[in-house]
Amino acid sequence: MWNKFTNYLELAASYFRFNTKAQLEYRTAFISQALAMFVNDCLWLAYFVMLFERFPVVKGWEAVDVATLWAVTAAGFGIAHCLFGNALALPRIIARGELDAWLLYPRALLPHIVLGRMNASAFGDCLFGFVIYVVMVHPDWQHLLLFTLLTLSVALLFLGFSVLSGSLSFYLGNADTLCENWRHGLIAFSTYPIELFDGKCKWLLYTVLPAAYISGFPIDALRKLSLIDALYSFLGALSVVSLAIVVFNHGLKRYESGNMVGMRG
Repeated sequence: MWNKFTNYLELAASYFRFNTKAQLEYRTAFISQALAMFVNDCLWLAYFVMLFERFPVVKGWEAVDVATLWAVTAAGFGIAHCLFGNALALPRIIARGELDAWLLYPRALLPHIVLGRMNASAFGDCLFGFVIYVVMVHPDWQHLLLFTLLTLSVALLFLGFSVLSGSLSFYLGNADTLCENWRHGLIAFSTYPIELFDGKCKWLLYTVLPAAYISGFPIDALRKLSLIDALYSFLGALSVVSLAIVVFNHGLKRYESGNMVGMRG
């Protein structure tokens, strides 16, 4: 099992090197997309910080907590789609019958698909998350280490959610719009404190839109330096990833070839 795990890590590293070189072939476009996303995230963070300072609707929340929330969310999303950028394109790949070329690979299908592309703007999200956390929060080494681990947890959740929502195309045909709206809903709810919600809405944030594992447990873990909350965050992320793998493999049995002829270099 350990050998299999290390083999997949080597596969991920190889894809990352290849995708990075491919992006740097158009260096200006890559840098401009990443920088544009970094600036966009900064503007949104400034808005939320001013909002919470002007209207302190959540007791105990300060600008540092808002910055932590945005840093964790952005860094996790960025890591997920820097490494697994093709997960965002999964609905279109399935709907257009473009899985054919990926089915020829000797290893499991899903890792090759999601690793096959890097999202340039996600690099800006990742950079924003770490820069903002260091600059605005001024963490000690324990908090910085825990923050890094929690961004990996959030990245796993975003990856699992992208695969899970993208797999709907096996059952609904072209579900690209539905997947995009569902993903935007998760991102939107992840940038608000979990304490703002209660009742049925809060229940939805643990299930249909698992934002509680982004804006809830990770933030509590960093505020309290709590390993228990960090563990809950990882368990939630692993649950979403496991469900995504099951749904993808079940949906793959329904896949119909696009009978496309193409070349891959």
